[in-house]
Amino acid sequence: MALGEQNRVTRTSTLESYRERMVRALVHIQDHLDEPLPLDELARVAAFSPYHFHRIFRGLIGESVKEHVRRLRLERAAQRLRRSDRTVTEIAFDAGYQAHESFTRAFHARFGMAPSEFRDVSDPPPGGGAPLDAHVESIGGMRVVFLRHVGPYDTVGSTWMRLVNWAWPKGLLGPATAFIGICHDDPEITEPDKLRYDAAIAVPPQVEPQGEIGVRDLQAGDYGVAIHRGPYHRLGDTYARLCGEWLPASGRELCSAPSLEIYLNSPQNTAPEDLLTKVCLPLE
Repeated sequence: MALGEQNRVTRTSTLESYRERMVRALVHIQDHLDEPLPLDELARVAAFSPYHFHRIFRGLIGESVKEHVRRLRLERAAQRLRRSDRTVTEIAFDAGYQAHESFTRAFHARFGMAPSEFRDVSDPPPGGGAPLDAHVESIGGMRVVFLRHVGPYDTVGSTWMRLVNWAWPKGLLGPATAFIGICHDDPEITEPDKLRYDAAIAVPPQVEPQGEIGVRDLQAGDYGVAIHRGPYHRLGDTYARLCGEWLPASGRELCSAPSLEIYLNSPQNTAPEDLLTKVCLPLE
């Protein structure tokens, strides 16, 4: 191998390693969002030097650790304003603010309006048509491999192709394989270029991470479930109906966990209007 080609391969391998290690830190942050999250702890999770971790994080993610954590907490607060009956004070405290006024200032700076205004102007769910067929279902209790996608949800196709191309030669795909989208953000709240989505497939328990391919265990839990029939770009309608029609009548509350999309057929051989997606909202 020529020296130039060897250097290119080395740089590519190093970049993939950095990204894979940073995904470990990002997953740790979202799983411990209510905790202090000191830099030394995050650096240890990602196997980086604590001295350089903050610079590496900003370089790869595009925002500092503090900015990233603050944004995630405020976006989670916005979701709770739309989807729960908790008071603004309770939501502010959960977001790490000890005073209503400081939370209101931070929220206004992020969303351009006060929390109470944001709750009042939230769009009502689309109505009409047949009643939504939804129910509570226990989902999880499985190991998945995943590839993290950051960006608009309508561009996840290339991430799925990379995951499938990795899994196929390893014999991890078959007729019964579960294809799962792990959706960490609400596209009506989070900016498109910062949306986090994990393309995931269920695998046997012995499968381990490899390179940029992450592994995590989805713990079993209750979800509010409805089947969405139609193109993926209309999934927001089903989410809105689940949150606006079914959830208030269910007597349940959403918990701070990602929603899941389980794809029951493939866009490769199914017309868009016939695509079936199990939309799953995590419940307390």
